[in-house]
Amino acid sequence: MPTLPEATTAVDTLARPLRQLRISVTDRCNFRCTYCMPREKYAQHRYLPRAELLSFEELTRTARVLRDLGVRKVRLTGGEPLLRRELPRLVERLADLELELALTTNGTHLSEQAVALRTAGLHRITLSLDALDDGTFQALADAPGYGVKDVLAGLHAAEDAGFGPIKINCVVRRQTSDFQIEPLVEFFRGTGHILRFIEYMDVGMRNDWQAGEVVSGHEILGRISERHALEPLLPSGATEVARRYRLLDGSLELGLITSISQPFCGDCDRLRLSADGQLYTCLFASRGHDIRALLRTAVSDEELRSAIEDVWSKRDDRYSALRSASLASAARAEDSVRRLPLLHLPVQKVEMPFIGG
Repeated sequence: MPTLPEATTAVDTLARPLRQLRISVTDRCNFRCTYCMPREKYAQHRYLPRAELLSFEELTRTARVLRDLGVRKVRLTGGEPLLRRELPRLVERLADLELELALTTNGTHLSEQAVALRTAGLHRITLSLDALDDGTFQALADAPGYGVKDVLAGLHAAEDAGFGPIKINCVVRRQTSDFQIEPLVEFFRGTGHILRFIEYMDVGMRNDWQAGEVVSGHEILGRISERHALEPLLPSGATEVARRYRLLDGSLELGLITSISQPFCGDCDRLRLSADGQLYTCLFASRGHDIRALLRTAVSDEELRSAIEDVWSKRDDRYSALRSASLASAARAEDSVRRLPLLHLPVQKVEMPFIGG
């Protein structure tokens, strides 16, 4: 991986440094995942015209400025990033900045692009796959015309191109995909890849998220340990979001991303850049900070850097931690009500009002 000299690191109000940048290269996606872009909520969604997307030149310039503020890793996302035309060209530009480059994809277009991405300088790939059977896959992805075989074909193409180990991300939703946990573990044993389970999150606020549909990392780990002995692994970095484990026989590394049950806001060092040039300081932020206007005027790199540093220096986001505290408080209140002592009153002399719900 590239090794850059230390930069002047931007720090937010909670003393969190800026180290990672997520770039959404497009808002387009060929899936309508129920936990991300449910079709019924995005039926009238208008994709951005090409002129509103940041160009490769604008994205590269932003990444270069952010590198000088401490960013060392860039992850390309979407939408589905492989729907952005000529994406390897952007990878090649970013590779010249000597940053660590990763890509998150649903894999359906990897077969055509894996070699070009590797040649351009992409270092790592994360593949999304929530289920192994097509019925469950479609229930989650809502992707007519695509199936599990298309995702696995992309995985094999990435392997052949020299990527590895590849991270496989699986969102777990109770009574929708939680029964896929064990089959996924068995399928990826011995492949050399890393299987990561993600607690169902309230991303975007439009997926009708319910806390009761969350399968906690603790429960996931317990279910796997019923079949396989496990051992914990040390974090791969200071701000690693996944809690790492390994099957004791060494056949599979596991990761648990527990932003609901065990938030990691305190270590979050990630800034997100949308396809239309909005900077978001949290995955759950509803409002961004426009830098496209700056990029399309005659501002210098120093002025652009100052504007971005100002955004980060005022950052105080900790949505997941606050949400977790709120859920815990509600649970404690509910438990307290259940534990209230019963009043032994003469039934015949007390009229209890009906409290409906």
